[in-house]
Formats: sequence, structure tokens, C-alpha cells
Amino acid sequence: MRWLIKRIGQMLITIWAVITLSFVLIRFLPGGPIDYLQVQLRQQGLPEETIDQYVQNYISVLPTDPLHVQYIDYMSSVLTLDFGVSFWNSEPVFQILAAALPWTIFLMSIATLVNTVVGIIIGGIMAYMEGGKFDTGTTITSIILTSVPYYVSAIVLIYIMGYQWGWFPTGGQVEQALQPGFNWPYIQSILYHAALPLISLTIGGWAGGALTMRGNAISVLGEDYVRVARLRGLARRRIALRYVARNAMLPMYTGILISIAALLGGSVILEQIFAYPGVGYYLFQAVESRDYPLMMGGLIMTTVATIFGVFIADLTYSRIDPRASGEGDRETY
Repeated sequence: MRWLIKRIGQMLITIWAVITLSFVLIRFLPGGPIDYLQVQLRQQGLPEETIDQYVQNYISVLPTDPLHVQYIDYMSSVLTLDFGVSFWNSEPVFQILAAALPWTIFLMSIATLVNTVVGIIIGGIMAYMEGGKFDTGTTITSIILTSVPYYVSAIVLIYIMGYQWGWFPTGGQVEQALQPGFNWPYIQSILYHAALPLISLTIGGWAGGALTMRGNAISVLGEDYVRVARLRGLARRRIALRYVARNAMLPMYTGILISIAALLGGSVILEQIFAYPGVGYYLFQAVESRDYPLMMGGLIMTTVATIFGVFIADLTYSRIDPRASGEGDRETY
């Protein structure tokens, strides 16, 4: 219980620090959103009172208020999911991000699931055939693939399969003429538009997990309990699944959850290449157009998601690895 309270406290303090940092960037950054918006409005010949009101509507901060009042107003707005209004399209930031979030989660979660499963399977086979031709060839291939960024594959794929051959669409997440709903034409269009981004992420995305799984599995194969299981005459399938694979996957568990949480920020380049209107696409547009409310809203959303991912990993790790369940008790003594 003491350990849980400590972790919750750490999570809340980190979230508070991130929100406070976003306020500092908005309020004190030279040439920041307040200065930028005031200059833009002054060029339109608006009076100062109207300018201050516009600034408050867009950023949830009234520049003429005392600093502590601005901070309280900003914190209360963020805690109620009011991130201000986007400069770029004059819509509430939360509304933009909430509409884009499901598409990013759909795209990146499928890629993470495929990469994780393929990486674990191939990594386990590599460890089992350590030193063989399959192990050597796959290791070299994995090292090469991990050194090639996914956006390079994305550019090559969209140029060849999208523009040259015309096999896949080069933008959007679904055919706009279709009626949204749980029907096959709509689902098929979603999968069709997501095909190239998914291929880009999975071409080399499994390689890092495979190398990690290989290293973990090789170390587990040398453990005493594996030797004992072999001496007892247990089936090779049971040893591979219950003894080797399960324990080799444990060190990867936290990394998998953190990577899932970090999907929101990691989709920026990919979604821009494929013009896929997810969270990353709008964050790129926000940076390009100096849309500070949208940038700050995206920063807070991605950071909080990562913090929650780490928190969930801490809570659930002891469920899959009983050796970690006594950590909180050890801290007491």
C-alpha cells in the first residue's frame, strides 16, 4: 500500500510539473504565444481590450491579470480539458485532439501488436537456434533494419506503391464519400488507407524486439531451472513456452507498455508523410503554423499518456513476475 501511494504521488507530481512547464513556456517564452497572438491582432487594428479578450479565449490566460491568477486559471482550464482554441482552424484544441486520437491509437496499436508478437516469436527461434544459419542471418538482418528509420521506408513505399503504381491511397484515413458505421465497405476503406503506414512501421519494427528477445532467451536457457526441467524429462514445447519464453518476455513488458503510451508522440512524422489526420499530423501542423495552444495540448496529452503507461507497468509487473511483488514490503524495513 505504501508503495502504491508513493507511485501515485510521483505520477501526480510529474503531471503537475508538465502542466506547469507548459504554462511557463506560454507565459515567459520570448516570442511565445501571447506575444505572437498580440502582434497578429494588433496588425488587424483591434483595440487592446479586445486583444486581451482574444488572448484569453485562445490560451485561457488573461495577460493583464496577476501572474498567480493566470497560473490558477491555466491550471483549472487544463484540468477541465480546456486547452484553448487552435490558431490554425479556430476550433477547441481538445475537440481536435479527441477526434484525431482514435485514428492514431488504431494505427499505432496494431503496429505495436504485430511488431511485438513477430519480434518475440522470431527472437525465441533465434535463441533456440543460436549459432546456426537462421540465427546468424536473422541477426544481421535485424541489425540492418533497426538502423533504418521507419520514415525512410514510409517515403519509399508511398513513392512506389502510392504515386508510381497507384496501389494505395496517398492520404486520408477513410474514403470521405462512405457513410461512417460498422459496415464492411467502411471498415475495408479504413484498412486500405492504413495499409501503407502499417507496412512502414512493421518492416523493421519487429527487429529490435527480436534482438532483445534473443538476448533474454539465451540468458534464460542457461538458468538452473531450465536444466532441471530438461533433466525431469519435460516436453520441449512446455520448456520453451512456460520456462523460457515467459521469463524471457518479462524484461520486455515495461518497454512494451511505455512504447504503447509513447505512440501519440511517435506518430508525428509518419502521419505527416501519409497525410493521415491523427494526433501526430495535427501536432506537425501546429509546429509549422506556430499554433501554440495545439502544441501545448498535444504536449500535455502525450506526456500524460506516457506517465500513465509507466504507472500501469509498475502496477501490473508484479502480476506477471511474482519476484517483483515484494518490492513495496522491502522498502518498509
